Amino acid sequence: MAHQKILAELDQRRSRASQMGGEKKLSKRKSNGDLNAEERLEKLVDEDTFIELGLLGASAVFEHDIDKTPRDGKIVGFGQVEGRDVGVVVNDFTTKGASTSATNSKKMGYIRKTCTERGMPFIHVGESTGARLPDAMGSRGMGQLMGNDVSQFTRTRETPWAAAALNTSFGSSAWLCCISDFSVMKKGSVMSVSSPRLVSMAIGEEVDLEELGGWRLHAEQTGLIDQFVDTDEEAMLALRAFISFMPNHNGELPPDTAIPDGSGSNQEQILEILPEKRTQVYNIKKIITVIVDTNSFFEIKPRFGKSLVVGLARLQGKVIGIIANNPIVGGGALSADACRKAVDFTVLCDSFNIPIIRLMDTPGFVVGTEAERRGAPGWIMNFMNATCLTTVPSITVIVRKAYGRAYVAMGGGAHNDAMVAWPMAEVSFMDPVFATDIVHSKRPGDEGFDEALNHIQKDLEVWDMARIFSAHDVIKPQETRSFLIRMLDLQRRRRTGGIGEHRMRTWPTSY
Repeated sequence: MAHQKILAELDQRRSRASQMGGEKKLSKRKSNGDLNAEERLEKLVDEDTFIELGLLGASAVFEHDIDKTPRDGKIVGFGQVEGRDVGVVVNDFTTKGASTSATNSKKMGYIRKTCTERGMPFIHVGESTGARLPDAMGSRGMGQLMGNDVSQFTRTRETPWAAAALNTSFGSSAWLCCISDFSVMKKGSVMSVSSPRLVSMAIGEEVDLEELGGWRLHAEQTGLIDQFVDTDEEAMLALRAFISFMPNHNGELPPDTAIPDGSGSNQEQILEILPEKRTQVYNIKKIITVIVDTNSFFEIKPRFGKSLVVGLARLQGKVIGIIANNPIVGGGALSADACRKAVDFTVLCDSFNIPIIRLMDTPGFVVGTEAERRGAPGWIMNFMNATCLTTVPSITVIVRKAYGRAYVAMGGGAHNDAMVAWPMAEVSFMDPVFATDIVHSKRPGDEGFDEALNHIQKDLEVWDMARIFSAHDVIKPQETRSFLIRMLDLQRRRRTGGIGEHRMRTWPTSY
């Protein structure tokens, strides 16, 4: 009988903890169209794979808060995504706004530590108000809550991290998005250091939610979020999709998948997309989707640094990373934001053994007073440095324009394992129109401009580069997919089998 009594008590405690913040708060979420923490978890991990830890966790500071803090506002444990183990933290906003406390910090820290030590991806689903007050107030509160976990915000990229910012995402929800390898945000949400109320008190004026940390701010200006979705369900799908491209840890290759039907079937379409006139723009994304496996392109930061396209994809079932200039935006010229975007993505690929394909079509870097104010020289050098530090297999394809120092940053010269060009490629130090102005002081429309231009651009074609074997070959656009597949197979035969040296494993995730 004694056993039955204590087991019944355990059942009661489990039941109370599973009720989260109570039926009233859960009903309000449902009426607002928001999933609760358990529903988000169900959408995130494979069915019947989640093992929860810390179900009976509660506030460790105030006795009167014990019954008010089931699970202490965080659901943590281990589940599977497409049959692969992952560590998971899902914030329960119905319990004290999922605020950070001493107990739930220990819960989260245990999951992250185990993921790192056992080689599993880590996923954080955020919605929170920040540190729990008054728990954190005073010297005792600070001593108990802050600075006790040296690994809390340490990123050395042993395993992939992914995070979501949903609804109100202050404090730890913002920190985890900024320190993760991939982050997704639901439109209408706010991600910032502190709440609008606290910020308003600090600066003495009302703060607009969107201006403080809305999705457009992060999509177009900060670049801190990688993708944007409309619903909780879509956010969970984005997290699952990202993890599907990642290895479990940095000591192995990403998983292979079956090749979708129709992949590579219409390579002649590239010739229809690529304009015949060198001055005519086009969307490089259309060419990317033709080359890679059907429906496999997973774009990252689509509204940030838009003259450059980056994303994950699959080629013959194997994961690749793509860095491509996009002439439809600013002619493909690389802005400071585009350089930063390239660095972030290069670090991701090199840290997790993902070979890089670069599609080059750029007239160079964006110049001017605004570019200088945005620190363009520094970002250009960061880009150059990341390209030089890359140790995973990388292949550069010169699609059309390859001018100046941007040619090197985009993997030209010796900064690749193989470099090929399409026959329409043109390579030089500067756009011939600008060079004609500088050398001959003639601009379009001036008498003698055409003759001077022809003299300047006579050696732009790629044949001379191929003749001296600076380009390893010239291939037809429709041959690109098959070339990349075969060449990547060869490059993976290196001693490490495609595992990189991870020279950028400690590169900051947000800057």
